[in-house]
Amino acid sequence: MRRRLEAMEISTYFRRNKWTAMAASVWIQCTSGSSYCFGIYSPLLKSSQSYDQSTLDSVAFFKDAGANIGVLSGFLYSYFASGDGPIVVLAAGAIQCFAGYFLMWLSVTGALPRPPPGLMCFYMLLAAHSQTFFNTADVVTAVENFPGSRGTVVGIMKGFLGLSGAILIQIFRTLFNGNSSSFLLMLALLPSLLPLLLMFFVQVHHTRGGDNLRYLKAFSFIVMSVAIFLMIVIIGEHFITLKFSTRIILFLLLLLLLLSPLSVVFKAHLTELRTRSECPHHDEIRLIEEINPLKNKIGQGQTLLPRVENMNLFQAMSTSEFWLLFLVMACAMGSGLATVNNISQIGSSLDYSSTETSTLVSLWSIWNFLGRFGGGYMSDYFLREQGCARPFFIALTLALMSVGHVIISSGFPGSLHLGSVLIGVCYGSQWSLMPTITSELFGIRHFGTIFNTVAIASPVGSFFLSVRVVGYIYDMESSSGICKGRHCFMLSFLIMAFTTTIGFFISMALFFRTRMFYKQFMLMRTLS
Repeated sequence: MRRRLEAMEISTYFRRNKWTAMAASVWIQCTSGSSYCFGIYSPLLKSSQSYDQSTLDSVAFFKDAGANIGVLSGFLYSYFASGDGPIVVLAAGAIQCFAGYFLMWLSVTGALPRPPPGLMCFYMLLAAHSQTFFNTADVVTAVENFPGSRGTVVGIMKGFLGLSGAILIQIFRTLFNGNSSSFLLMLALLPSLLPLLLMFFVQVHHTRGGDNLRYLKAFSFIVMSVAIFLMIVIIGEHFITLKFSTRIILFLLLLLLLLSPLSVVFKAHLTELRTRSECPHHDEIRLIEEINPLKNKIGQGQTLLPRVENMNLFQAMSTSEFWLLFLVMACAMGSGLATVNNISQIGSSLDYSSTETSTLVSLWSIWNFLGRFGGGYMSDYFLREQGCARPFFIALTLALMSVGHVIISSGFPGSLHLGSVLIGVCYGSQWSLMPTITSELFGIRHFGTIFNTVAIASPVGSFFLSVRVVGYIYDMESSSGICKGRHCFMLSFLIMAFTTTIGFFISMALFFRTRMFYKQFMLMRTLS
């Protein structure tokens, strides 16, 4: 009986702790990026509904708006913060995802009468909006479970989200053999059912101790392995026609990689159980060891900055740091989205082949991932080891984005390849740096609401730079709707380079304003 009770206790502990929550969140993120797959089913949407390009672009705009405006998910998470926040938010996201994509699937297959364009835009908005719910639940829970490694866990979550589009496409090509309407049905079912199955594991566990860095590095290794595997497959399938049997083998290998977090979870559990049994008061001892150095530093004349752990949205919006961060994100994310939204047309104007441009579009998700993961991991490392304030890395990436925009504007051979790598990596890094900085400056209690409000800068910046700059200048330079040569986008990318340069100076202002905060934050972080 005693052994049975011990086994049940271990089983319960295995299911309900921060490492299981981490693995469950990772798997949900792997299927959450359905908005990145628009290019797969947009031709079917256009042909089945008899849309012109302008109408299709309107549907795409509602996709971008839905995927980036997640304030509601943040409010919902904060409202149910007593413990059910992640479950409620994931369930709400699953309902929206299923409703939006299922109604779109019924429409394109003719099971429903053809909806007016405005209603189709609503279906798309609903489907894409679910992504913010999945992302909010996973990211906020991870930050609460690992407050001492915020950049790393946000980078892992955002990294898997960045790869999710490529993962979904690989599943689609293996199981549905290019049937676009089946892909819409898959998007209605898979990203909806998985969160419903895993949502009870995504919970907040405030624990101290444990070898966090060791096992977070293992998660980091897994996400890097998945990215390298997908990059090899994406490049390979553009040069080699893969047989069905080969696709099945590759799919099974991908599935094994995605299941590998289970081994990390198991090892982390065993380590923590062993630590608790060997030293029952381990947490208290560690806490005393952490407090004493702080007392010594404070006694030597260092004053800790007053900390508002539960700053709400309106309190955050009353600070200059919030608006500096918002303006920086408008410059960085807006120019990044403007680049990826027009990358195929840029390639066409520079006489790139269709194979080259499609490869660039596919590889964008890899560069995006490298930025998301690398930005979080590297900023965590330098903050921990050198005390370097995290906004410095936003300034660094904006400087590199300016270089990337100038390279594309030059139009020399290979400029789009090199420029898209720089811009893709730097754009992706904003999605890990911004949420992490938000949690540090304004606290965790309303973190989901605040970082989703800052993320509104992305579609705002994209609208002005993509529609008002790139689209307007392209129409001026083109004849009969077609433009050839570097002049088609040269001025647009010089303007975007100027915009990201302004963003660089704004981010440097944010860096200098928060330098002292981060020095003091490093003293306080061990007590968080």
